[in-house]
Amino acid sequence: MTSLKRRLVLILLAATGVIWLCATGWIYASSRSELEHVLDTRLQEAARMVHSLVAGGNIAAAEAVAQATAPPEAGYERQLSCQIWSLDGRLVAKSGGAPEEALAGPAEGFSERVVNDEPWRVYTILDPEKGVRVMVGDRIGLRDRLVRDLVAGLLAPVILVVPLLGLLIWISVGRGLAPLHAVAGDIAARDGEDMRPVAPAAAPAEIRPLLEAINGLFAKVEAARRQERDVTAFAAHELRTPLAGLKTQAQIALAAHDAPTREGALRQILVSVDRTTRLVRQLLALAKLEGTPSPPLEASGETQAGALLRDIVRQTSKPATAHVVVDDALDALKLKGDHEALHLMLRNLHENAVEHTVEHMAGGGTIAWRPCAGGLCVEDEGPGIPEDELPLVTRRFYRGRSRSGAGSGLGLTIATMAAARAGARLTLENRRDGDGLRATIVWPRGAA
Repeated sequence: MTSLKRRLVLILLAATGVIWLCATGWIYASSRSELEHVLDTRLQEAARMVHSLVAGGNIAAAEAVAQATAPPEAGYERQLSCQIWSLDGRLVAKSGGAPEEALAGPAEGFSERVVNDEPWRVYTILDPEKGVRVMVGDRIGLRDRLVRDLVAGLLAPVILVVPLLGLLIWISVGRGLAPLHAVAGDIAARDGEDMRPVAPAAAPAEIRPLLEAINGLFAKVEAARRQERDVTAFAAHELRTPLAGLKTQAQIALAAHDAPTREGALRQILVSVDRTTRLVRQLLALAKLEGTPSPPLEASGETQAGALLRDIVRQTSKPATAHVVVDDALDALKLKGDHEALHLMLRNLHENAVEHTVEHMAGGGTIAWRPCAGGLCVEDEGPGIPEDELPLVTRRFYRGRSRSGAGSGLGLTIATMAAARAGARLTLENRRDGDGLRATIVWPRGAA
């Protein structure tokens, strides 16, 4: 498991290390440049001192000065070397650590040359009047050693501080993550029923979006659980009535001594079974619509509207006096969308239309399916829906003033959800040419 604390500590240590490396490089380059300047100045001063003695005719004193230019510290006692050459190429004098070979060429000023496999930095003074060249130089390797020793002296305390710095970063990150641990402890201490929002006010700004997302998830879970409880309570209430009716009618049928009474009780049993079956089917359909994601519209096939509607009409029971019309023009209409969602939508709209028409027209009436602009519509001859209830009837379990005795308040809810799943939009309006309701299903352009 990845540790955020460990990750932050490693990132901070790595960033600090990179900064130290950059600083070390800068110190090295800066120190080398400054040291080169100081050592070059030292070469010039030593060469001028020796030349001034040579110009005064005191060669022995010049050689003694050259020997004295070496620093007394161990390891650098032979850093400076001095040579005095005549212009005809004879070595007139040299310091004890100087090689026999000339340190530089005939040019005056600074130069670099490899002598006895060692690179040298040399300053040369040419004196034509005295006929001599004064050369003072030091080994470049010793210069590099001086720079390395200087940088090592600076880095030694830093290296000793690294463990302390790591400990301080670890403690600081731990204290910085304390609010996150507090939130985690609060959530871990809750039971499965506690969906109170986590208070983000005391949390750092960086984790507030996370807490808001968690609170949003809690709200969704609570809404889903409340919805589940409502469905369970409603199903228990709705099933209790037909089940009680089934028991009563069964008892009547068992106790009946004449055939008409027995037959009437059995018919009522069939009605109760149909009502219960429809309710259970609607509850299962609702659970399926809510529990599965919608497939992409592009991946859905095409369904012939006319054939699907005729199949639904055959499966739906209705009185013989009720009349269902499926316009032949629907045979040419191809519906694009999830086939199961289309079937659920059209079946629930059809059952709703049949139920209200038969009840309002005392067993008769007409239910008509026909194409509409951008989709199709169904018209019934029921009582319609009061205008103030039209926005409410698609809510689950809503049963308005003109509700059917056999209705559960789920049909239009399922139809609306199935329409959205099929990429369509369901609109409801009362008919203007008479009693009844018109339900219109419209698809986006190119989907129907």
